[in-house]
Amino acid sequence: MASKQMLHMNHGQGETSYARNSSIQSTEQNRMKHLIEDAIVDLCSTLLPGKMLIADLGCSSGPNALALVSIAVKAIHSHCLEFQQPTPEVCVLLNDLPGNDFNTVVKSLVTLQRSNAPVVVTGIAPGSFYGRLFTSGSLHLVCSSNSLHWLSKAPENLTRNRIPAYDVDEHARRERLPVVLDAYAQQFKKEFRLFLELRAKELVPGGQMVVSLGGRHSNDIASKSIRPCEALYEILHVMDSEGVVDKTKIDSFYVPIYGPSDEELREVIQDEGSFFIREMLVHDLTSGIDRALITASWYANHMRAAFEPIVVQHFGEVNMDEFVRAAEQRWSLEGSLQDELSRRTLALVAVSLTKA
Repeated sequence: MASKQMLHMNHGQGETSYARNSSIQSTEQNRMKHLIEDAIVDLCSTLLPGKMLIADLGCSSGPNALALVSIAVKAIHSHCLEFQQPTPEVCVLLNDLPGNDFNTVVKSLVTLQRSNAPVVVTGIAPGSFYGRLFTSGSLHLVCSSNSLHWLSKAPENLTRNRIPAYDVDEHARRERLPVVLDAYAQQFKKEFRLFLELRAKELVPGGQMVVSLGGRHSNDIASKSIRPCEALYEILHVMDSEGVVDKTKIDSFYVPIYGPSDEELREVIQDEGSFFIREMLVHDLTSGIDRALITASWYANHMRAAFEPIVVQHFGEVNMDEFVRAAEQRWSLEGSLQDELSRRTLALVAVSLTKA
């Protein structure tokens, strides 16, 4: 993930870490494999570069940090062997916010350098991907997985006017929903457009970009009222009813996340004009994951790994074990978690782009 706020996934390798609770993200990276391979074939066939710079934006940490760049490096090696082309010098650069667990990432990079892959240089590029990260015309391939639904900040229209992002009262929530959704949608469009403009400056002519992010199906009317972090707010309100957190704190809690539909994504890309869309894929959030693994505890721990830092940042030293307990209690009845996931109809959207 990446955002101008000091956000990051849970550090380390422990039971509550992102490294141990990121199988949804890993599954999505596997789905991106053929998009990245096709992008590499296009680069190697048309540009014939003597060197290739590959960047992963919002790499996070753990086993997923090197997944996308490893796919790209293997694709370069395979293509050059098959067509007897000279293997280009490869530079791999990983980006995330300064608060990311880069200690773990660096150890992984050393492993990549020591492998038989054609990697010459590896590096870390800390910073927000809503700002410039690399020199003009330097990158050949940009990858990003499960990061771009994170915004640099919550919509000012909501924070300035103190409009809660979520209200436990259903009537109040329904009344505010159009305002809240529109504010987040406009914030996303502005920031994703900026992301495209910045990457267009950093990519070489004909450069490739493959990104995925949490979103929703365009043709699913019900999903238009669903937000990726809605379950988080619902669990926090359960904790409020038990006296664990303060409701006034919940009302001022704005998670900087927006899940666009594939149509919204396509519209921003075409309107900005720096890229051609090669291919776009939309998958259900948990498709490809063994349903037997999707238990209340499993899902609660995945949420904790992603949201604990921002929850603690806002609420203070909240007991996140209580968060997991409240989530497990909410989904403990047979079939309730499956009903929850079916009702939310969240999706993962992946798109492959070529710089115009």
